[in-house]
Amino acid sequence: MRTLVHPENFDDWRRVARSLLAAEIPPEDLLWQSREQFGLFSEAPLPPSTGNLPRVPKAFVDLARTVSCHRSGDQWSLLYSLLWRLTHGEAHLLALSTDSQIHRIRTMAKHIGRDIHKMHAFVRFRKINDSPKTNREQFVAWFESEHRIVRLTSAFFRKRFTGMDWSILTPDECMHWDGQKIHFTDGVDKTQAPDSDSLDELWKTYYRNIFNPARLKVKAMQSEMPKKYWKNLPEAEIIKELIATSSDTTQEMLATPSSPEKPAPHNTYLEKLRQLDKNPKTNSPPRA
Repeated sequence: MRTLVHPENFDDWRRVARSLLAAEIPPEDLLWQSREQFGLFSEAPLPPSTGNLPRVPKAFVDLARTVSCHRSGDQWSLLYSLLWRLTHGEAHLLALSTDSQIHRIRTMAKHIGRDIHKMHAFVRFRKINDSPKTNREQFVAWFESEHRIVRLTSAFFRKRFTGMDWSILTPDECMHWDGQKIHFTDGVDKTQAPDSDSLDELWKTYYRNIFNPARLKVKAMQSEMPKKYWKNLPEAEIIKELIATSSDTTQEMLATPSSPEKPAPHNTYLEKLRQLDKNPKTNSPPRA
């Protein structure tokens, strides 16, 4: 039995997996351990990766890159097991939705996808200063994700917030954009992030304006915005208030008279279409 420490990331796993595959070491001969557990074992050196290795579908590589961000640690042994099967007679393995390992890996991928969606939705930047050198605003955000997804979200934030300099701080890894490129640094604790700024009030105002008490469904709202994220959302401070007053606000909306309907503006072309619709046989099509 060969003991291996959990890789740091996808690239480390791929290097290890290539060496194992080249040496024809099956999954059942491997024991993957966390770094905390690893002190009890000694790791034999990996054989060099030589020769041409079998090709695998790009879909597997993409799936492995995503699932490598899962926090469980179980993904490394599972990915190598799938890699072994794909290269040893099960080329169409990814299409077998009823396979227990495929089901498990796709479930992990869904967890990652949901976590990415939450990070896209719930990162809140706070302004720290203006850079006199670049004349660009500088912002910092704090986020705590379920999984190690910082690098998977980098393209989204770079595209969405190109015009400002920003940093997203997390316990796992920090991401920084300077207007030219993204670079990464080690994770930090929350004390490194700013507490509040004037944008917090803007978020609260925005949330008040889009909150519709007549369509309030508390359980559905908490499903989309779980309470564990509230501590980092400025608008979360007013959620309880909005829920508590939703009934009164709805009654007030119902009691408010509707605004009179404004007459449609006169439009010659539309008027010709209406006439044509009334008398289709006697009117020729209007000219634009």
